[in-house]
Amino acid sequence: MVEIGTGTGVSGAWLLRGMRPDGVLTTIDLENEHQRIARRIFQEAGFAPSRTRIITGRALDVLPRLADGAYDMIFVDADPAEYGACVDAALRLLRPAGVLALHGTLAGGRIADPAARDLDTVTIREVVKAVRESEEWIPALLPVGDGLLAAVKRP
Repeated sequence: MVEIGTGTGVSGAWLLRGMRPDGVLTTIDLENEHQRIARRIFQEAGFAPSRTRIITGRALDVLPRLADGAYDMIFVDADPAEYGACVDAALRLLRPAGVLALHGTLAGGRIADPAARDLDTVTIREVVKAVRESEEWIPALLPVGDGLLAAVKRP
């Protein structure tokens, strides 16, 4: 799995809990401090260091270096302005039937408000529409929390 936006490791710990015992989570974040905390959270949750690959950097700089078709899932919880580029990268990185999950796709209810025209909201709307209309994805928008767009890469 790939996680874009390590944060403090909470979502990464949940992803690890759902993975096979030999699965590896590659998690990417700009903030060294976030990754230091995440490393501690993973250790305290009982995950061996070999279960995680923590990469400091901007996701759009790191993703091109990851192997094509090598991942079962990509979870994105990062800057919405980069969601489009992350979707493009996911198409290359995921195996057939791999899952892309984008966090925050209801943008706190702003997605349904046509008057909301801020950059993040407009970007999320465009990304959701592009995934929905693409022949390469089977999408589902889940109305949980701030929204989760889950899309399966077509075989």
